[in-house]
Amino acid sequence: MKIQGSYLLAGLMFAASGWSIQAAEVHVAVAANFTAPMQKIAIEFQKDTGHKALLAFGATGKFYAQIKNGAPFAVLLAADDKTPAILESEGNAIPGSCFTYAIGTLVLWSAQSGMVDDQGAVLKKGEFQHLAIANPKTAPYGAAAIKILTQLGLLDTLQPKLVTGENISQTYQFIATGNAELGFVAMSQVMFDGKLTSGSAWIVPTNLHEPIRQDAVILAKGKDQPAAKALVDYLKGKKATAIIQSYGYMLP
Repeated sequence: MKIQGSYLLAGLMFAASGWSIQAAEVHVAVAANFTAPMQKIAIEFQKDTGHKALLAFGATGKFYAQIKNGAPFAVLLAADDKTPAILESEGNAIPGSCFTYAIGTLVLWSAQSGMVDDQGAVLKKGEFQHLAIANPKTAPYGAAAIKILTQLGLLDTLQPKLVTGENISQTYQFIATGNAELGFVAMSQVMFDGKLTSGSAWIVPTNLHEPIRQDAVILAKGKDQPAAKALVDYLKGKKATAIIQSYGYMLP
């Protein structure tokens, strides 16, 4: 009986160690606008697979430069569809692994109730000191904001009032702290389940800018990492897509 008990204990220990061996960490570069949903997805991902996603948030353009310089990221969740395609064409991402995980929505938002009307007329009135946008050179949401102002014929008029955030998270902070009265942010930052969490907002019509298709891709460093593929597969599953939609993103 003692021998059998020893074998049973050894078997249990092997099973437990087998799980820990299979579980792994994966370094993920995540577009700043996707911070809140990705934090939730990462928790569920670890619960369901045992893998842990180590998340870094920032501007897509800066991540591109870091990846080119050897950053340890295995997966990129970009704020556009161009950067992953470029990385793939340059040999820095796995061919065929790219897919659209979300389609973003831009919102003109103020932390002040009543500041922004539901037609965005506040922009034409110009009765504010600062309008915050993300850096259009590195953040696709910032580039979209410039396109909107151009389409409305307001870019030249409002250019002196623009305050540029390093990424969409810093842009949100400018507005939330009152350093800018209003600005363009991602819907996911100010709305949840279709409801505005604070302040006032105008959901920008999609005809004023190109669709903000956000693509994910497995990077070259993730080629032999099962956790990288597991995360990409998980993003396509029902649990992850439900979280994505709850933050106002559309699915392809």
